[in-house]
Amino acid sequence: MDEGKVHPIASNSGDKLGANAVLANVIRDGDGSSRVILSEPTGCTAEVLLHGGQIVSWKNERREELLFMTNKQALWKAGKVIRGGMSICFPQSTNLGSPEQPGFVRNRLWSLDSSPSPLPPANSHSTVDLLLKSTDDDLKTWPHRFELRLRISVTAGKLTVIPRVRNIDSKPFSFTFALCSYLSVSDISEVRVEGLETLDYFDNLLQRERYTEQADAITFDGEVERVYLSTPPKIAVIDHEKKRTYVLRKDGMPDAVLWNPWDKKAKAMPDFGDEDYKIMLCIDSASVETPIVLKPCEEWKGRQELTAVSSSYCSGQLDPRKVLQGYKY
Repeated sequence: MDEGKVHPIASNSGDKLGANAVLANVIRDGDGSSRVILSEPTGCTAEVLLHGGQIVSWKNERREELLFMTNKQALWKAGKVIRGGMSICFPQSTNLGSPEQPGFVRNRLWSLDSSPSPLPPANSHSTVDLLLKSTDDDLKTWPHRFELRLRISVTAGKLTVIPRVRNIDSKPFSFTFALCSYLSVSDISEVRVEGLETLDYFDNLLQRERYTEQADAITFDGEVERVYLSTPPKIAVIDHEKKRTYVLRKDGMPDAVLWNPWDKKAKAMPDFGDEDYKIMLCIDSASVETPIVLKPCEEWKGRQELTAVSSSYCSGQLDPRKVLQGYKY
């Protein structure tokens, strides 16, 4: 099935760990919450909460954390959304891609899918399949019945997320969607983003006016909340100080959102440390400008691959073109 396409599918359901999961462990904590730990032979790991289907950790083979999580550990409670990691924004965002309007599924308890679709032949990765079905209470928030599936896989240096939305209602519905990824960086003022040059974007800080990106690369010296439109399938986030580049590959989600609250807004957010803005950048793979439409029994599928690779200096500066050219999808 091609990512981003709509297809009729058969029904799947379940609440046990799927047979496709390799090197995956379910941990049930004392507070009643559950999480899945994925690990693969080189030592890369990921941790996924069943509450919200949220990825709260992704570490490389050197045990370095690659996702940002808020330092306000006191807020980590069962049944509460945690600021950071990687989370799902569905079914609508009332503020056009804003991470502050994420939709309700991140506040729901997901189950483990016992009947996932088959995996491609491979035995060197760790995978878990999650399932969320709409409830009668959900219909009060959004009056459409759906099934939302999430496949999360870890391979050497790579985190892959494949979301699927199925319409199980009797009438068509439309939705917007985003995978919200909080990347851990050394210093936001030393970060640059490549791949969004010359593109149009909506600036949520300026009444959602439409602009065209003029910079050769996007750098940060203040608050940013932009929705870039019709973006390429590959975007690079270059961290100069750590000499690390995140390469984001996506399919089925044509837009991209960049967000950093900077100092004043960070201090005003109860679930965000005053200095947290310095060490994070939120980038979303998204479909927000043009809603996705599904007829009954149809399914939409997206895909995001996030890879962390070493960067090298060239004349005192990082050369992201070499990084991107050397990366094979």
